[in-house]
Amino acid sequence: MRRCPASKYVVIVLLLFAAVTVFSSTLRAEEAKGNKTVLFLSLQGTVNPGSADFFERAIDQAEKEKVHAILVELDTPGGLVSSLRAMVQSVLASPVPVIVYVAPQGAQAASAGALLTLSAHVAAMSPGTEIGAAHPVGLGGGGDGDETMSKKAENDLAAFARSIAEERGRNAEWAENAVRESIASTANEALKAGVIDFVAADRAELFRMLDGRTVETIDGSLTLDLTGAVIEEFSPTLQEQILIKLADPNLAYIFIMVGLAGLYFELANPGSIFPGVLGAISLLLALFALQALPVNVVGVLLIVLAVVFFGLELFVASGGILALAGLVALFVGSLMLFNTAETGISISMTVFLPVFIMVSVSLLAIVWLVTKSSRLKLSSGPEQLIGEEGSVIHAILPGQPGKVFVHGELWDAESGEEIPEKGVAIVKGLKGLILQVTKKQENV
Repeated sequence: MRRCPASKYVVIVLLLFAAVTVFSSTLRAEEAKGNKTVLFLSLQGTVNPGSADFFERAIDQAEKEKVHAILVELDTPGGLVSSLRAMVQSVLASPVPVIVYVAPQGAQAASAGALLTLSAHVAAMSPGTEIGAAHPVGLGGGGDGDETMSKKAENDLAAFARSIAEERGRNAEWAENAVRESIASTANEALKAGVIDFVAADRAELFRMLDGRTVETIDGSLTLDLTGAVIEEFSPTLQEQILIKLADPNLAYIFIMVGLAGLYFELANPGSIFPGVLGAISLLLALFALQALPVNVVGVLLIVLAVVFFGLELFVASGGILALAGLVALFVGSLMLFNTAETGISISMTVFLPVFIMVSVSLLAIVWLVTKSSRLKLSSGPEQLIGEEGSVIHAILPGQPGKVFVHGELWDAESGEEIPEKGVAIVKGLKGLILQVTKKQENV
């Protein structure tokens, strides 16, 4: 009977604990529900497999976390169409509204970036930015390749741009002309043309404009409520960062030059190993970067031709003409490597000049050293005895070998003429271990 009150107290405590737990959970859920989170990510540089993986992972995480919206700050000169298509598909299939904001001032949404902006649920630009110039550029830099294939790529991308614009209720004619005629517009021009939804000076102004706006997602209509929203920054993984950085034209050029110099050194000096390994790895990284960049095939061929000229210089006595031609081809090919006029992608001169000078000096040094070593007289081995003079220790008779002292060694020697003891013999060749000598003619 005395245990009953204690049992009641235990039950009461347990019930109170359960009530507090449920209340806390409900409170946390309501608090989490009240927190409006906007997932923020920055896309800078070219559109490539690395940036596409990063972008798609951000949309997947936003869907899992059920954030209110995704804000993408964009600044890109363009990139791979295949990567663009994957990113656009992710946007169109996203239940979370995607806001693409071309910023900061001076940024661009060119080529692939223009189409990605068109696909967004909300498209905005900062003053002083631009959008457009989405004409497809291939390996030949646009115009160097097959005309039929170029036209096919243009028609395909134009239809893609038009369909995106129509899906989002934006100016489809402008979208098609951005592909076919490479037109580009400023932020205000794009707003007037119905290409974007807002021009906002900063993120705060953009959020004020977006507040209360209704957008259509794959799950239906959704009204944006960004007042007091919490910005959660989304960062790329190490692997994604590496892939994104590799698609930089400056880095691609460095890899190309280091790769060529390394392989050339290995070919000129077989067995060095390290330069060859470094060159091979650099060229593979360069090839990965070039697949995400519009390159001019003539520029690539000129760089290859430069390597051929340097290689021939090792075997052809051109007096330095081939090496000079190689330098010229390397310089012109480097300048033509990327089609800067149509894509805006270019090599920085602060990167180009130092790298070009260092690699050129290295290649010339290799050519000079190899040429010099090939002209040096042999300093070891039996062949180095050719042309040397020796003292006859035992007389040499026709058909009867004698002994000659050369380079501190005593050799058997034979000759077609008689060379007396203490005479001077000149080595003309080597037959097995017997020197072939002639008598040194005395000057009269």
